[in-house]
Amino acid sequence: MSKRIDKWIICLIGLGIAIALNFAQVSPIQAIPKPTELRGVWLTNVASGVLYTPWGINRAISQLAKLKFNTIYPVVWNRGNTFYPSLVAKKVTGRDRDLSLQVLKLNQDVLAQIVKQGHRQGLRVIPWFEYGFMAPPNSALVKRHLDWLTARRNASKITVDVNQPKATNPKVVDPMLTKGVWLNPFHPEVQQFMLNMIVEVVTKYDVDGVQFDDHFGLPSDFGYDDFTVALYQQEHQGKNPPNNPQDAQWLRWRADKLTNFMERVYKAVKAVKPECLVTLSPNPQDYAYRATLQDWQTWVNRGLVEELICQIYRNDRKSFIAELQQTALQTARKKIPVGIGILTGSVTNPVTLKQIKQQVQWVRDRGYSGVSFFYWESLWGYITPESPQERRNGFSSLFSAPKPKK
Repeated sequence: MSKRIDKWIICLIGLGIAIALNFAQVSPIQAIPKPTELRGVWLTNVASGVLYTPWGINRAISQLAKLKFNTIYPVVWNRGNTFYPSLVAKKVTGRDRDLSLQVLKLNQDVLAQIVKQGHRQGLRVIPWFEYGFMAPPNSALVKRHLDWLTARRNASKITVDVNQPKATNPKVVDPMLTKGVWLNPFHPEVQQFMLNMIVEVVTKYDVDGVQFDDHFGLPSDFGYDDFTVALYQQEHQGKNPPNNPQDAQWLRWRADKLTNFMERVYKAVKAVKPECLVTLSPNPQDYAYRATLQDWQTWVNRGLVEELICQIYRNDRKSFIAELQQTALQTARKKIPVGIGILTGSVTNPVTLKQIKQQVQWVRDRGYSGVSFFYWESLWGYITPESPQERRNGFSSLFSAPKPKK
């Protein structure tokens, strides 16, 4: 009898240890506290090699943490491919991640490494769906799903995309143009694909949020594909869409459709992880609405965006400050944290440390929630006007003092 009791005691102890170990394994990393001042940077694979080596990721995150950055936006969706092993992408494109990662035999999960190292160093990690609805015309995604594409009124589908800075000011960026096509954001299969990817990231990784940018929209001269025209006719007694892409009612109809999808995205994220932030990095409101159908002011008013970083990529003081004073930004910052995206340079358009410091100060003087820089390689990499050490010293002094009180 006593031997049986001893066995039961041993079993119970073993069960208790197993349960304890199980909880220890699945418990999430301690939540990163909300920063008093947003100090972020985008990590992209365009003209940047930081994501292609494990030591590159570790080195970047270590440097950023040392210099008191607190948020990173690593790309997870770019040029029709994911930057993490994705079952969703593999089903749709036949490839579970960016081909370059496979060519370099980088079998590790890049996003998992970034999340682990970022949290270990006290940084928020907010994956960035950089390319949104845009994709290269020769990508596996496009070749497999030609019916997902939208078009202009003349039936053309190819567009020339520019780096994000170009969208707001063509004079300040390099001439690196990328031909692309646009997935139809009104098509239910396209929407489901995007939703599935977003939910996959939020479910699989202990991320602090997700971010979308100006590619999470549609150039306003598009929307004349057969599917969208039929949808419009169905809701307008058989009438065709206006010939003028800038027709007020036609702009509003498409923008509202995009807003409705944004609501689906927000609800899908919150259903999986309520504490996960839904963030956006758009162009200024007027341009965003007219050029890419992003009525982000409405998104903010409806509670669909919880943190906003407005891209203000300007070289001159007058235009930069003028954008900071726009009504839409002033209204948004009364509801949610609003930061400003600052250009730190590109391959053929280096930006001086002096300009960066000035722009950060202008943002601070007006009481915004912080800044994020486009992009990592141009902080103190090989394309900067000053030496890397001088740049790092500059950012160190920039973030050494606490955010001034409003």
